[in-house]
Amino acid sequence: MPAAPPPAPPDTGRAVAVALLNLSGLGLGYALTRRRLLMAACWVATAVLLVIALPADADGIPGALLAVYALLLLLAAAHGAYVGLRTRLVWPGRAPLALLLGLVLLAVPAGGALWYQDARDEAVQQALLKRLTSADQLVAADAGKSFSTAEGDYREALGVYRELVADHPGSRAAHKVPASLRTYYSKVAAPYDSQDYCTAVAPLTYLRTVPGELPKATVGTLADWPDDRLATSLYECGAQGLSAGDQDWVTRFGDLMKTFPGAPQTTKVAPAVDAAVKKAQKGVGGSGSCAAVEELQQLDTRIGDLKTAAGDPGGKLASAASRAGRSGDDGAYDCGVQEYRSGDFSNAQQTMDKFVAGHPHHKNRARAQKIAIAAEVAQTIPAAGKKLPTTTADGGSISVTVKNDSPDDVTVLYTGPVTGSFTLKACGGCRSYLLADTLMSTFKPCAGGKDYPQRTLQLPVGTTYFVHKPNGGQATTAGSDTAKLRPGYIYTECAYTTQGFGGSGT
Repeated sequence: MPAAPPPAPPDTGRAVAVALLNLSGLGLGYALTRRRLLMAACWVATAVLLVIALPADADGIPGALLAVYALLLLLAAAHGAYVGLRTRLVWPGRAPLALLLGLVLLAVPAGGALWYQDARDEAVQQALLKRLTSADQLVAADAGKSFSTAEGDYREALGVYRELVADHPGSRAAHKVPASLRTYYSKVAAPYDSQDYCTAVAPLTYLRTVPGELPKATVGTLADWPDDRLATSLYECGAQGLSAGDQDWVTRFGDLMKTFPGAPQTTKVAPAVDAAVKKAQKGVGGSGSCAAVEELQQLDTRIGDLKTAAGDPGGKLASAASRAGRSGDDGAYDCGVQEYRSGDFSNAQQTMDKFVAGHPHHKNRARAQKIAIAAEVAQTIPAAGKKLPTTTADGGSISVTVKNDSPDDVTVLYTGPVTGSFTLKACGGCRSYLLADTLMSTFKPCAGGKDYPQRTLQLPVGTTYFVHKPNGGQATTAGSDTAKLRPGYIYTECAYTTQGFGGSGT
């Protein structure tokens, strides 16, 4: 028996039919020409392709694999044409029928390719929808977190939305982005819904930048969504800070006035500041005068900062600042009185000295000077500060002469029924006494017969407290004396300087 049928006369139609049958990927051309091994090779190649390609995913079939498979089909078609040119077919016997069958079977790879493309497109759609869902879940998972903690996730989710609408505008996921974006805005701005206005400022400010990242059609009406909410948050946060004495209110009101100059919330800033000034003014004159004065002074400064940062349409802020400054200055006297009465003599002296220097024509200036003197005396003799000094001038039946037996100028301060101060010039030829000398029973300053610098006061009956304060020189410690003045006596006060171990004094 011959190994193969005798060659047939060349038949071009048969060759084309075999080639077309091999293009189906099933090797049917080889089957009809009795080339079973080659047919099996075609099956293996097609099986490998199907195993790798199915199920269809978004990535599709690797391009290199497709190129290799297409080359194999072309080689099988070319070789089949060569074989079919001189080989009779097992079935069908007539070439035209085989040619028709080959044309029909070409629908198999073509239809498969179309089906696979549809399946791959669906896989892409599902992958994009999955990305959208993941981004939505990322936003939802950050509920309750601070904006600083969640900001990274918010930006990541926004990046996904941007890529979907920019790179896949016709996808189902892209069509769902506007709805996801509405939820996104709501989640990011959640502190506003909870009326946590200060916390809401940062996320609402961020949301105003989102329209710049996405197409207008995608953002739609959300573009202006944060504006009124941010304006409200800036005002409410600023108002809360103003009420609580938090310095950050200037920043909040300044941002509001600069960002939303025509907003209704902006028109409420000046009245709110004015109300804060009026409230602080009410505290002047009572037990809280010092706190009220400090608050008014701070308001004056902060309102000035606000005017510099955001302007002052209508001059209402300038008016409020002026009243705060005046009230703070005027209230300084009441603050000094409060400090004196509470025994805070050091601060009382500083407050009154500052008041006297800054208010040369104020009706309380004269008494403030007296209180400053009495406060300084009381720092050395606390009993001197039991009563608030009056503006009563020197004058009385008791003569008190104060002499200076010191090589330094001495300022004499006194308070009691009357309060005052004066300075005695240094005594020429006088010296500082040794501390040991002052402990001797024979020690008598101002008894050397010298022409001591002196001044005589006429004081009322009662207790007067004296402090001798050295001006310059080596002495650093003030001397003091409590004089109980009675009728029928003439009194002498002597200021002198001592020196000894560790220092010197008057």
